Amino acid sequence: MQADLRQLGFLLFVSALVAMLTRSLRLPYTAGLVLAGIGLYLGHVRLGLHLSRDLIFSVFLPPLVFGAALSIRWSELKKDLPVVIALASVGVLLSALVTAVGVRYLLSWDWGSSMLFGALIAATDPVSVIATFNEAGAKGRLRLLVESESLLNDGTAAVAFVAVLGVLAGEHADALSLSSRLLLTIGGGVSVGAVVGYFFMLLAGRTSDHLVKITFTTLTAYAAFYLAERYRMSGVLAALTAGLVIGNHTAQFSSTAGRQALEVFWEYVAFVANSLIFLLIGAEEAQEHFSGLWIAVLVAIALVTLGRAVAVYPVCVLFSRSRLAVALRHQHVLFWGGLRGALALALALSLPPDLPHRNNILTLTFAVVAFSVFAQGLTITPLMRRLGELPASGRTSQAPTETSATSSK
Repeated sequence: MQADLRQLGFLLFVSALVAMLTRSLRLPYTAGLVLAGIGLYLGHVRLGLHLSRDLIFSVFLPPLVFGAALSIRWSELKKDLPVVIALASVGVLLSALVTAVGVRYLLSWDWGSSMLFGALIAATDPVSVIATFNEAGAKGRLRLLVESESLLNDGTAAVAFVAVLGVLAGEHADALSLSSRLLLTIGGGVSVGAVVGYFFMLLAGRTSDHLVKITFTTLTAYAAFYLAERYRMSGVLAALTAGLVIGNHTAQFSSTAGRQALEVFWEYVAFVANSLIFLLIGAEEAQEHFSGLWIAVLVAIALVTLGRAVAVYPVCVLFSRSRLAVALRHQHVLFWGGLRGALALALALSLPPDLPHRNNILTLTFAVVAFSVFAQGLTITPLMRRLGELPASGRTSQAPTETSATSSK
């Protein structure tokens, strides 16, 4: 126990140093953390913590999703909800299909492994996307579209992933059963999040102690996520909905000072969680052996990038003649800002040990995540500046993750 606490303290110390260094060098904080994690491994610093599905889903994802949702205003989200839903459903399925077909024929994998890889890599990762756009300081409709889509598309990807696993395990799957599972995953997750959110909000409204209120919000994040996952619903959508409920009603149960304390607390939670996730990703990346798989890695990156383009541009065309039309420059950012990260790794790490090409899927997933962090993460801010979405002298890095709640006010 003491060793774990010492190592946690050491990792937080490294994170703080990386935050200071990346800010002075005007580099993305997440890229600096991954490099630091690689450096720790190459420096023979062995970490007791290792990336696993349980660690990502049980520890990191609930507070990160909930904290991000606290800042989303429902009045703004509902205006663009059709676009967000289309991107998070049709877009994700198109992306998964493009990647799966490409892997099947270009790398000669079996259909099962190809579809699994396509499903787990199709959804953009809320952890990576939100951290990156927080650092960039993006605001307005663009930020809303990018962050909301990354939070919502988990449901579609998770259903597709579980459906393919079920088929491979011999389960019967037809259009009706898949539709029912999708409805349960999404509708159930939203319902659980709403109920849990309102329940804890009512409790928080009965005390004037802002520390107790913060405790209730923490319980809300984990309770909504765990309860939904327990019954095979979307924990991400449950935490998202709970965050929307709490975030859009804070004025009703908290004073101005209490709301400020809440914002600072969740900023710090996001900073700690993001720091640990990306340090661990770096340490795991350093252990991957890409030798002999370079062609497969390049093919996978190209296919995932193409899949993302197919997920964004054709879907946005559907709204081109309506009031929901998405500007072309926003489509470019949606395309290039579709980062992959901890969520894809969590799904890949949960694959059955006897699955054909399991090790290759893991390696290619790590490769795509590395491409997202470095190639996309390092260039998304310059791209937004070039497209006029950021001022020419805007910041390039904000190490301690600033929540949307603060930056949008």
